[in-house]
Order: sequence, then structure tokens, then C-alpha cells
Amino acid sequence: MGLLKTAAKVAVASSVHGRIQRRQQLRWAAQDQAAAYAAPPQAPAAAPAPQAPAASAQPADMGDRLAQLKELGELLQAGVLTQAEFDQQKARILA
Repeated sequence: MGLLKTAAKVAVASSVHGRIQRRQQLRWAAQDQAAAYAAPPQAPAAAPAPQAPAASAQPADMGDRLAQLKELGELLQAGVLTQAEFDQQKARILA
């Protein structure tokens, strides 16, 4: 039974890691694109790129949100996430 719990925790951790990695890659790509079109240094800084990928990554219904919160709680208990990372992801899901 312990092996099944471990496998489930690994699967959840892998899923969360994949989502975080994809979101971070999208964010970096947006930053690179914004830097490519940046104004000259004398001009005021441009507004940051919109966070459209993060908004589309949010779950559509409460069932998905609850499942993600449960996964985050399991990752926190397993020691995969720190309390700060847990709080950050929880705020993102609930926003």
C-alpha cells in the first residue's frame, strides 16, 4: 500500500512540475519578446507583458480547483513544496 501512495505522490509532483515548467517557459518567452521590442533607454519603461497564459491555465470550475488544492496539500505534506510555494500556488488557484 505504501508503494501505491508513493507512486501517486510522484505522479502528482510530476504533473505539478510539468505545469509550472510550461507556465515558466511561456513567461520567459513573453519576456524575451518584450525585450526584443523594448523602447530605447531614454524612453519610459513599457508596461509588463499581459499574463494571458497564466489566466488561461486557471481551472474553469470549482471541482478542478479543489483537486488542484488537494494535490498541493499532498505535495506540501510530502515535502515536495515549501510553505511559501504552497501559499503562492494556492493564491494562484483561488484567484
